[in-house]
Amino acid sequence: MLKKVQIGNSDLHVNPIGLGTNAVGGHNLYNDLSEEAGKDLVRTAIDNGIDFFDTAFIYGPERSEELVGEVIKESGKRNEIVLATKGAQKFVDGEEVIDNSPEFLRQAFEDSLDRLQTDYIDLYYIHFPDEETPKDKAVAALQELKEEGKIKSIGVSNLTFEQLKEANKDGYVDVYQGNYNLVQREAEEEFLPYCAEHHISFIPFFPLASGLLAGKYTSDMKFDDLRADFPHLQGEEFKKNLEKVGKLRPIAKDKGVDVVHVVLAWYLSREAIDVIIPGAKRSEQVLDNLKTLDVTLTDNEIDHIDRIFQ
Repeated sequence: MLKKVQIGNSDLHVNPIGLGTNAVGGHNLYNDLSEEAGKDLVRTAIDNGIDFFDTAFIYGPERSEELVGEVIKESGKRNEIVLATKGAQKFVDGEEVIDNSPEFLRQAFEDSLDRLQTDYIDLYYIHFPDEETPKDKAVAALQELKEEGKIKSIGVSNLTFEQLKEANKDGYVDVYQGNYNLVQREAEEEFLPYCAEHHISFIPFFPLASGLLAGKYTSDMKFDDLRADFPHLQGEEFKKNLEKVGKLRPIAKDKGVDVVHVVLAWYLSREAIDVIIPGAKRSEQVLDNLKTLDVTLTDNEIDHIDRIFQ
């Protein structure tokens, strides 16, 4: 029997392995995406016990929410699913603008409801911070939606540490989503301890460091997409990171799983992390991610992995 986890202080309980859906309709993020394959990802996830889905207005834009909403509606399982989405962006004369004003966030939320074909959202995030709006005022707008029964929990993403503290001034923040993985560990300095102290669930994005930590990359690989801009995938740093990943193989072999499952299990050992949302482009990747649930790391293994990537 799957043991569900509570997301922070919220009333949400989920499978600790969720699904990030930026490759479902995220045509502005990936080339040559098949919408049918994207919908199959979501169907496969629902059919195999994944009940936490993470999308956003900007994936597509808009298209990911539409496709995810379509599949959840056809499944007839909306009440069993925890649905997260994010807003903060708008387009003005073709340019993307970030807006955290209470008026805009309410409108963005209502638009997401329509695209997702639902009358409530379980977790709604402010996706990016603007320069103008005090973050406690922005979060207060989401708290009003929560009091109206339209959202169940409040998230913020991509905020600086000072902005997170301001956003949580009244204790309304349930979830923080930020960059964190074994090769990019800056969040351990302030974010993770603060989240643990305040019972905020930290959900890492890029948990596999754009594929590096899945254990499939080789030193001769070159990247010509968004990965070309990441220092951890270039030159000597890339080679050093591959060596570190290689040191995980004996642990994975001992447990009869792949490196990726060991990495994802390690995140779930962190105090502030309740759930992870690895993405996928193919249905078999969704099923593969679920093997993480079969991995139990000993304290010695957790410390060993920690030291490898210090």
